[in-house]
Amino acid sequence: MRILITGAAGFIGFFLARRLLEQGHDIVGLDELNDYYAPQLKKARLAELGVRGETPDGVEVPSEEHKGFRFVKMHLEDQNGLEALFEAHGFDMVVNLAGQAGVRYSLENPRAYVQSNVLGFVNLLECCRRHPVRHLLYASSSSVYGGNEKTPFHEDDPVNTPVSLYAATKRCDELIAHVYAHLYRIPSTGLRFFTVYGPWGRPDMAPSLFARSILAGKPINVFNNGNLSRDFTYIDDIIEAVLRLMDHAPEGDEPTDIYNVGCGHPMQLMDFIRTLEHALGKKATLHMLPMQQGDVYQTFADTTKLRMLTGFAPSTPLEEGIRRFATWYDSPLNPLREL
Repeated sequence: MRILITGAAGFIGFFLARRLLEQGHDIVGLDELNDYYAPQLKKARLAELGVRGETPDGVEVPSEEHKGFRFVKMHLEDQNGLEALFEAHGFDMVVNLAGQAGVRYSLENPRAYVQSNVLGFVNLLECCRRHPVRHLLYASSSSVYGGNEKTPFHEDDPVNTPVSLYAATKRCDELIAHVYAHLYRIPSTGLRFFTVYGPWGRPDMAPSLFARSILAGKPINVFNNGNLSRDFTYIDDIIEAVLRLMDHAPEGDEPTDIYNVGCGHPMQLMDFIRTLEHALGKKATLHMLPMQQGDVYQTFADTTKLRMLTGFAPSTPLEEGIRRFATWYDSPLNPLREL
């Protein structure tokens, strides 16, 4: 198939593109390469996919190693550029992993979230309406559950009280996808990801932030005095779930659905820190802080729905996933190791 992956230089997009190329698909990867976090990491991921050198805006750059991969530097707000891309390629499927990430940054730059996560998503849906695809999958987030106290989180639980603008934009995407499925029969699947981690992960996430400080002998910030828990989900499990869901486009008069993609085994933050200390072979210095605005106390995925449809649910133990992450983080493969 010919597949468009937006956010292809991002953490999940990079791994998904690599797996789909191994399966023989033709991939067009789109990413704006913004500086929300170090562009060196995004460019290093692209280099792993065979894309090297300059990537001018809007110009398709072929991979030097994978004949089936082409990269385009473009943001989803570029309505005309996106339309031209769809006209040129006639995509079979679209996986939207682009968007402005991060809960805390939404407190500083809220407009970036509305422009990328909402307006950009509408532009993508409009292209799918005019150039029909078999299936549109898009990244949502466990953050849509807000401060829900009932656990584990199930897809049918109320999601009407987000506690961050990031979460609100992700819930907005789910509602907009439902409207387009209702009006135009665009088959879409929302992916509520739970705390994705692993090699090549984002440097603003806890594993990288903590590892960098631990190895440098600097204190790590521990919010709510460590009284937090997260459903850490290893990247390989995330990719396997997405691949399986790609084969299950929703059907019917309103062909849209939503799935939790998480491990289903939340871990206390202090246990996570101890696991990372063991993997790195070095103790952490802790800087205890109160609860961070916009954050939630826990995430916990009910993956029954995913398992019933695909026969798969994430299961990589945190100890194994952190071991793999730590090995990568402290290796020459990590382009940010010396920064």
